[in-house]
Amino acid sequence: MIKKFINYCKACFDELAHKTSWPSPKELSSSAVLVLSASLIIALIVFAMDQCFGFIMGMVYPG
Repeated sequence: MIKKFINYCKACFDELAHKTSWPSPKELSSSAVLVLSASLIIALIVFAMDQCFGFIMGMVYPG
């Protein structure tokens, strides 16, 4: 049982260290900017929808 776990850990390390292709710093920063931009746009859209819904509900149910 312990030997299987050790072999599993070795295989995981080998996968991460030698077989995985990691992005370059330039690719990583461009992906981060893309995700940040998309998140900001989606947040603004949700905010606008929330404001419109609140306005409409305020007109339907005054008070």
